[in-house]
Amino acid sequence: MFGMGFTEILLIAVVAILFLGPDKLPNAMVQIAKFIKGAKSAVMEAKNAIDSEVKISELKEEALGYKSKLDQASAELQGFKNINPLNDIKDDITNSMNSPIEPKSEPKIEPKQDETIIKKKSSTDDDKGDK
Repeated sequence: MFGMGFTEILLIAVVAILFLGPDKLPNAMVQIAKFIKGAKSAVMEAKNAIDSEVKISELKEEALGYKSKLDQASAELQGFKNINPLNDIKDDITNSMNSPIEPKSEPKIEPKQDETIIKKKSSTDDDKGDK
């Protein structure tokens, strides 16, 4: 106990008996035991409080990490939400209404080209010409 041997504890007990006497020694031992018990409980409470604070800070950091991931996912989903074909059509209509109307140009008509007819010789014509 506390790095003390049996002989050291015996020496302390003898000195306590000499100074306190046999009448006050039991009461003093009870008071010392209460003090040690109170000190142990105070140390344990402090240790538990520190441990709970450490756990709370770890949980807070973990929660902040999850919150940042959720914010990133929400931003990505907001980007997908803005992809709506109806919004694109609505924007095109609005832009076309706001832009000045340009006169349409008439399509150019090209003059008709002369048709040429090419007759193909038939195989019967070749036979007549060879004879």
